Amino acid sequence: MIPASADLETPSPAAHPESLLLRNVRLPGSEVLHEVQLTQGRIASLAATDSTATDSLDAEGRFLIPGLWDHHVHFTQWVIARRRLDLAATTSAAEVLQLVRGALSADPELSAAASQGAGAGVVGYGFRDGLWPDLPSLSSLDQATGSVPVGLISGDLHCMWLNSALQTRLGVSTDASGLLREADSFAVMDQLQDPASLTPEIYRQTAQAAAERGVVGIVEFENADNISAWPLRTAAGVDSLRVQVSVWPDRLQSALLAGISTGDVLDERGLVTMGPLKVISDGSLNTRTAWCWDPYPEVDLMHPHSCGMQTVPMEELQEVMRQARDGGISAAIHAIGDRANTAVLDAFEALAMPGVIEHAQLLRWEDIPRFARLGLTASVQPEHAMDDRDVADAYWAGRTDRAFPLDALTRAGVPLRLGSDAPVSPLDPWVAIAAAVSRSRDGRDPWHPEQRLDPTTALAAATRGGTATGGHQVRAGDAADLVLVESDPLAGEGSGLREMGVAATLLGGRLTYDGIS
Repeated sequence: MIPASADLETPSPAAHPESLLLRNVRLPGSEVLHEVQLTQGRIASLAATDSTATDSLDAEGRFLIPGLWDHHVHFTQWVIARRRLDLAATTSAAEVLQLVRGALSADPELSAAASQGAGAGVVGYGFRDGLWPDLPSLSSLDQATGSVPVGLISGDLHCMWLNSALQTRLGVSTDASGLLREADSFAVMDQLQDPASLTPEIYRQTAQAAAERGVVGIVEFENADNISAWPLRTAAGVDSLRVQVSVWPDRLQSALLAGISTGDVLDERGLVTMGPLKVISDGSLNTRTAWCWDPYPEVDLMHPHSCGMQTVPMEELQEVMRQARDGGISAAIHAIGDRANTAVLDAFEALAMPGVIEHAQLLRWEDIPRFARLGLTASVQPEHAMDDRDVADAYWAGRTDRAFPLDALTRAGVPLRLGSDAPVSPLDPWVAIAAAVSRSRDGRDPWHPEQRLDPTTALAAATRGGTATGGHQVRAGDAADLVLVESDPLAGEGSGLREMGVAATLLGGRLTYDGIS
């Protein structure tokens, strides 16, 4: 472990060029051309007139912005999801079963081997059953798949649909629906990974794809040994991103015993730093397990989860947060339903502990100013509002004016950070920025347009640390984590932002993507 006093924003000397001159650069909101001098991984000047740089890059009038961050990623799940049967476009159980049948018939050798106990069978990802006209069932999945083990993961990662063959192989069981939710589902997902297939090259390719969209850093929330895994990856050449890693409760004690605190540098390249404790306090909207004050419609009010699920007792949550606080580790707590957000706010208040609430999707109006008063940040995923607008209208009817309340949070003085929750949404900050600015997708009317963000706020929220750092501006002295884009992001909206052209990405002055020269 590198001492916490190490500079988190400057890579090691070997990782960046001595100097680089960016010529003919424009800054957002301006037509003036600049010469930007980068030296030793930092921005030395925005008006270089007598540069001694040995290298130069002509931006040809493109716009220079700070490097973009995705503040909520499950990186391994994103790597894997890109290689699994894609169920995202399905709108019914019948469509899912049709895709599964097609996958099985397309590879009979795989199916035969899997049915004999060799191989994982078929794993799919991306279904959202909240508005399906038909219901998933174990019998229909078994009829479609026979003896081949099949596991299908929901788009929100909080639910799985398993056939009997996979249940037998893994030693789990479901009810007649074939569904597992929350912790039971997470445990099965972990068993469906093939570690041998997760090579450094696959991680490098995935990180490179992010760099090509202007990403310079991520906050890693994978439920894994991130503290050990990511330094090994950067040493193996996965070096196009900065990574702030989280620790989950089951590994917290190991981190504390190792003396690791938030902000510590964990690898020799200076790319991996320690981030927060991550705890999930409730479920999700699409799985109807987000913990709410009001019951879900058409649910038996006597059912123990008629209002969703509290996935960890609040006393237990506060205790693990206290342990993290006392050991110098910050906290980022998942809360989607309004009741979960109230409870998590209460926990932060009881501990007098700053931190981050992840998602903050449904909030009581009276809880919004509490974020600012308690010094908390809201880490939000605007594209989820586009994914969830119809299911929210169905299950949170009469409450959607306070769902994804981005403008209300901003007006209350709450710092915002944007993310994707990849693979739930794409690891592409322009998707999040566009959704935040337009509250629309695919030509539909804006959904609760009063909660839109202006482009300046959205861009700042997608940079390191979010709006708390005012990061929409390129400033002399900052780390040379930069992006050259084809058009002015402060003048864009809707599809223009979503499809923003990225020409180059620099990490500490080092080109991680060059689409110009």
